[in-house]
Amino acid sequence: MKQLAPSILSADFSRLEQDVRSIEKGGAHLIHVDVMDGHFVPNISFGAAVMKSLSGKTALPFDVHLMIEDPDKYLEDFMTDTTSFITVHQEACVHLHRTIEHIKSLGTGAGVSINPATPLYVLEDILTQVDMVLIMTVNPGFGGQKLIPQAVDKIRILDEIRRDRGLDFLIEVDGGVTLDNVEEVADAGTDILVAGSAVFKAEDIEKTVSEFCKKLERK
Repeated sequence: MKQLAPSILSADFSRLEQDVRSIEKGGAHLIHVDVMDGHFVPNISFGAAVMKSLSGKTALPFDVHLMIEDPDKYLEDFMTDTTSFITVHQEACVHLHRTIEHIKSLGTGAGVSINPATPLYVLEDILTQVDMVLIMTVNPGFGGQKLIPQAVDKIRILDEIRRDRGLDFLIEVDGGVTLDNVEEVADAGTDILVAGSAVFKAEDIEKTVSEFCKKLERK
């Protein structure tokens, strides 16, 4: 089943709980939590306290995406009873295998992400260890960017690798996903689709999430 994970990076933080309730009513499957430190990416977002403020206020699980340097220092901070995934960047981890094992030891799914200019072959020796691979389809740091078309080919290739090797990791895509391209991105082999501005900047958040989910249900 294809899943939608709206990114609260694009939410209105003055009404965060209300926005999250809207995506939940619309049928979203996960809450995508984009964490930026101003070093690994050229922007700063929010930390674990903001995410944890939603605990107990929604049934949606957290899908944590750490776009930060030295993520091992902060993994425990993002663990809650409803944290389903913690994803780190290959480019930010000196000892990626150790970091993946650290995440798994916390009892949640371990993901690895790569930026648009990073080739898939850097993941060759970690694919059997991860629960999810997140393909960035924009350069990370800011919401509202357009999807890089070549990134869709990367998704297709990764899906072929997964099938050829009989692996079962999920493929997630983050960046520039809209109602206009969500079906193309899903067809390339994506399991979890992150949408930020396309959801939270919409006039009717609940209706927009419902439209996304209806398109994904047909895949």
